Amino acid sequence: MSFRDNLQHLRATRNMTQEQLAMLLGVSRQSVSKWEAERAYPEMDKLLKLCSLFDCTLDELVLGDVTERPVDAAARMPSAAAPQDVTGYDEAMRSFAWKLALGLAVVLMGLAVAFFLTGVLLAADIKVTGYTMALVFVGAAAGLALIVPALLEQRAFRTAHPFVEDFYTAEQKAQACNSFATGLVAGGALVMVGLAVTVLLQTNVWFASAACLTCLAAGVFVLVRGWLLGRRCDVGRYNHSALSRLGEADIDALDDETLQAHARRAKRERGTYIFTMTVATAVGLVLLFVPLTAAQRMFWLAWPIGALICVVIKAYRTMKGDEA
Repeated sequence: MSFRDNLQHLRATRNMTQEQLAMLLGVSRQSVSKWEAERAYPEMDKLLKLCSLFDCTLDELVLGDVTERPVDAAARMPSAAAPQDVTGYDEAMRSFAWKLALGLAVVLMGLAVAFFLTGVLLAADIKVTGYTMALVFVGAAAGLALIVPALLEQRAFRTAHPFVEDFYTAEQKAQACNSFATGLVAGGALVMVGLAVTVLLQTNVWFASAACLTCLAAGVFVLVRGWLLGRRCDVGRYNHSALSRLGEADIDALDDETLQAHARRAKRERGTYIFTMTVATAVGLVLLFVPLTAAQRMFWLAWPIGALICVVIKAYRTMKGDEA
């Protein structure tokens, strides 16, 4: 049998659509369609992914006859009219939300513990040593141990699956919006509690700082987790963001002119934002070291202004796209 016949058979035995197979391989549906019509042939890395997915050898897939193999009923996709999460997108987004939020909270808690111990030592007339400040670096290292792998896993998932079909129901999207709203309110409340505690404990700056940072860590955890869990249902935003991070070789491998054009537009847009914020950072650093008191006070405005410019660019691109 030919490769086309084997691929069609394997996909049929798994009850898998072309869209689902494309998402699992990180290609467009048009690419799978061309393979099955023998108008194109997958690259070696895609062939190896197919072998891994269907649990067969390269020889069986390309030159053999897989129709004689027993069908594994447990590996079949569920028969449903609604789109399915075949890539594990939801689980990946939930894991990223937890790890990133927890990592940021751990960094802040390291600072809180360092401030608290410093206050305890000073209250007991004990000389503060470098061990308390070492807690800051321990907290930062522990936080980064969560944040860095989470970012790398997220990047790998985006590279492997640059396009995901929207499988969320209206009810799930409503729940995500509620999760975001709850996280925003609860996180904001925790931050306000931290500020209130700071005022109440202002006679002891160390304890006040520790209490404020503890509440801030809890608030950041709730805010970031709620924000990420809420926006995970915006699959269109994910697709746009994932396409913007593809390299030229990956874009060419999409084998779909429409998707390639979309990816290049998204990549240019992301490059514009990065350039804008880089310029804003350079301006802010220059103002920080300018020997003018007024300029040094206002250096932080460079970043909000840069972010505002990015928002204006985004609004203009959206309006231009709507008009088109």
